[in-house]
Amino acid sequence: MLSMKAKYALKALIVLANNDETLLQIKTISEKENIPHKFLETIMQELKNSGVVNSKRGIFGGYYLSQPPEKISIGNVIRTIDGPLAPIRCASVTAYEKCEDCRDETNCAIKKLMIKVRNSMADILDRCTLREISGGKESLDFFSYCI
Repeated sequence: MLSMKAKYALKALIVLANNDETLLQIKTISEKENIPHKFLETIMQELKNSGVVNSKRGIFGGYYLSQPPEKISIGNVIRTIDGPLAPIRCASVTAYEKCEDCRDETNCAIKKLMIKVRNSMADILDRCTLREISGGKESLDFFSYCI
């Protein structure tokens, strides 16, 4: 399930994508999307640390996308904020952990199903970019492109 933190991150990035390349302060993004200011500060710092956004300090400073919206993968943003996409650890590529209660991991039907779920989610989220979900001028038909 998508956390509120990831949902707020996506909302903030959509605001930045639709902002015509000017800097935006956290206060502006927070008010525009009704995101708690302090929570948004934490989110934006994580996005900055991962290279999704950059910032400029000072009175006329703010945040901006580090690259064009069509180069920012939704899958990457969600992984940055929420971690692996896999619904269970044993199906994860990056955070794999064996289930303690599993007797036969090789033949586990649940693991096999969850790997399919993970692969389908990753395929869709990694092909979709911030441009598609932002509804910007060059936006493609989101569902036909991403799915």
